Amino acid sequence: MGDDMRSRFDQQLSLLNRKMTEMGGECESIIASAVKALLAGSAEDARRAREQGHRIDQLEREIESICLKLLLQQQPVARDLRVISAALKMITDMERIGDQAEDIAEIITTLGGRTGAECADIRVMAEATIKMVTDSVDAYVRQDLPLAQSVDEYDDVVDDAFCRVKNTLIAMIAQNTAEGEYALDLLMIAKYFERIGDHAVNIAEWVQFSVTGEHKSGKLLPQK
Repeated sequence: MGDDMRSRFDQQLSLLNRKMTEMGGECESIIASAVKALLAGSAEDARRAREQGHRIDQLEREIESICLKLLLQQQPVARDLRVISAALKMITDMERIGDQAEDIAEIITTLGGRTGAECADIRVMAEATIKMVTDSVDAYVRQDLPLAQSVDEYDDVVDDAFCRVKNTLIAMIAQNTAEGEYALDLLMIAKYFERIGDHAVNIAEWVQFSVTGEHKSGKLLPQK
């Protein structure tokens, strides 16, 4: 790759990184907005949170376009190819994170102002997933392998909190069967947070692929 072409390529890679960071930030924001709506018992806040999903969808299309231009015009190899390929995989998971945060917000609109206060571990799950999304996208931009690996390990925090949520809700229903529908709504919210955590792990695994050329699925690309 000539110097001029390399310079243009690096500029486009820099744009890709900025857009990835922005999309990650939007994912963090929509999760935080959904949690805020739950804690406030606000259907209106939940509706506003759902609207944030449009920007995530828009960024997914913009990043796809940048990646395809890089692949078609620059024909990258080795590490550059891995970085672009990983971005295309990661945005699918980020878009799904946005969808699941929207699903959480939709459930909140049906809770009649109740806040899930009986189940504090839902907030633990939310805060953990925000950290995982932040760290996984930061790891991509910085090509930071240890940070990406830490996301995988942090998923245990989400899984442990989910187990506690289930136990709390089982006890709630046992005490008062009339709370069954509300408990199921909270369980679905917790399940969506667990899925968000799983998507953050997927993102981190693609970061590891972009750095090392190896993926848990067995995918391999040249190392240089």
